[in-house]
Amino acid sequence: MKRIALMASLMATPAFAAGGDYAWYSLNDTNFVVLIAFVIFLGVLVYFGVPKLITKMLDDRADGIKSEIDEARALREEAQTILASFERKHKEVEGQVAGIIEHAKTEAEIAAEAAKADLKDSIARRLQAAVDQISSAEEAAVREVKDKAVNIAIAAAGEVIAANMSAKDAGGLIDDAIAVVGEKLH
Repeated sequence: MKRIALMASLMATPAFAAGGDYAWYSLNDTNFVVLIAFVIFLGVLVYFGVPKLITKMLDDRADGIKSEIDEARALREEAQTILASFERKHKEVEGQVAGIIEHAKTEAEIAAEAAKADLKDSIARRLQAAVDQISSAEEAAVREVKDKAVNIAIAAAGEVIAANMSAKDAGGLIDDAIAVVGEKLH
């Protein structure tokens, strides 16, 4: 405290500066008084360790900025690592998608070929069924015509035989037919 009081008493005041002699080292010169006050002010700052405090504050601020820069670098590197990981995953997914699409195309082609083959088989089966039906209908028609022809021939033969045959021949034929039927049944 004594030092502060001593410095305050030594400090130049405007009253000292108002003197009449204008030499550069005179207390009457305001520039000289301001210079002395500035030097005393700097001395007080140095005495109380303000430069050390300012230096410490600047060093602390520099350390804080450096740690923030280091943290930002670490975050940037981590972000680049994550980005690279996502890019790899994206490429892998693109490869998988391409594989899935190619597999789906192959499966679709196989299914299309199978459908074509099934369609051909179905058409062939239906065509064969139609041919079989036509053949069956044709055979039935031929059989029916044959049966009618046989019936007509039998009827015509019966009429011709009845007209040309005598009663004695007819009795002999009936006896022969009964004998044949008897043999076949027994």
